Parts: sequence; structure tokens; C-alpha cells
Amino acid sequence: MNENLLNALQYYGAGAGLVAALIVSLNLGTRPTGWGFVIFVTSSIALIAWGFMNDEGEGIGWQNIGLLAINLVGVYRYLLSGHDPETKGKEKAT
Repeated sequence: MNENLLNALQYYGAGAGLVAALIVSLNLGTRPTGWGFVIFVTSSIALIAWGFMNDEGEGIGWQNIGLLAINLVGVYRYLLSGHDPETKGKEKAT
């Protein structure tokens, strides 16, 4: 396998995961958190590819299949569902 491609996938996945974690941890609101999950999705895809293309990375590949599913739930919840997860369980003041 092309070593440059493997390195790009590995380092993109790691860097994108860090950026996404920062965005989500800052709790900047629904839309920024949703976009953080989009970045997590791209990180997971890169690390799945890296994991299964690399002789020693299969465990990371399988882990990121699970993380991809979780991150897709985050994208749906924060960007696609049409409701604001921040108001769930909170009563509106009258």
C-alpha cells in the first residue's frame, strides 16, 4: 500500500478527531456541535480506511466503525432531526 496515503489517512484521522473533540467540548450550541460530529465522521472514515489498509491497524478500523455509527447519530441529532437537543427535557417559561 502507498505509504504516503496511509500516513495521510492516519494523521488526518487523528487531527480531525482532535479538532472535532475540541468543538464538541466547547459546547458552542447546536449547529457548531453538529458540525463537530461531521468532522468526527470524516475522522472515523479516514481511520477505518487506514485501519484496514494497514497490516497492524485492524483494531482501530473496527473501533472506528463503532465510532462512525455514534457520530452519525450525533450528526442526525444536532443537524438533521429538526429539533433542538439543548431544549430536550426543559420546560418553556410562560
